[in-house]
Amino acid sequence: MQTGTGALPRGSAVGGLLRSLRASQWIKNSVIFAALIFAHRFAEGQALARSAYAFLLFCAVSSSVYLINDVLDVAADRAHPTKRLRPIAAGQVSPALAAGFAVLLVAGALGGAALLSLPFCAVAATYFLLNLSYSTWLKRVVIVDVMVIASGFLLRAVAGAVVLEVEISHWLVLCASLLSLFLGFCKRRNELAILAERAADHRSILSEYSFPFLDQMISVVTSSTLVAYCFYTLSPEVETKLGTRYLPLTIPFVLYGIFRYLYLVYRRDEGGNPTRTFYTDRPLLVDVALWALTALVVLARSGR
Repeated sequence: MQTGTGALPRGSAVGGLLRSLRASQWIKNSVIFAALIFAHRFAEGQALARSAYAFLLFCAVSSSVYLINDVLDVAADRAHPTKRLRPIAAGQVSPALAAGFAVLLVAGALGGAALLSLPFCAVAATYFLLNLSYSTWLKRVVIVDVMVIASGFLLRAVAGAVVLEVEISHWLVLCASLLSLFLGFCKRRNELAILAERAADHRSILSEYSFPFLDQMISVVTSSTLVAYCFYTLSPEVETKLGTRYLPLTIPFVLYGIFRYLYLVYRRDEGGNPTRTFYTDRPLLVDVALWALTALVVLARSGR
């Protein structure tokens, strides 16, 4: 029930604040566990606990970023057909409350990160500052805006490695970077398709993009991602390091996953929210699960 001033009751504000944390997006932070798997540490209780703690801390940092971004983009979000329903844009949560909670959240998360690992804390702080720069400036720089989004996935992968104090694989960096660029350019294409002539009203940088340009970028990063992953699984260096020559068995799942995502982008006008696409598309969800299961079985049988 609203008061005479139009303010929402406390319970609604708290509920809106919790929804603004975007818990559904936390799945992106699961990239942190990549190092745990490919470093063959997934059977170690201490390593698993450190990775899980790092995952939770990164979730807190990323949620603080979402809050700040929603505060800064409140006017633009109100021009978007779905983002206008976000609690801050809809007026359910005041920008001051959201900003204050974001500061407390990131301060607590970085404090916990420092106790866990100073290098991990440095990566988490870099992620936060880079996203803060994106929200205030870099999102208006063509191509760089997508590269910054992609760097978020890369920093998550690096965070997972440093918290376990394992070597950061250049293959992991390359594949994570290319896949992130693929998702970023697909996101921009979906925004153009959904918003049409109102695209620039929601995000000014969209006026710098066009369908032919984005299609070319998507084509480049799609090919690069697939080639890089195939080279990774076939690399003698990786075979020696992981103790198995059966990692190429995961290639079909990567091929299908990329092609399925392209189908969703070009035939169903999806891809604007990669996390939602992953959650709602059962074939894609099953494919990722089968890839993970196959990778775990192959690595477990290596005996390393």
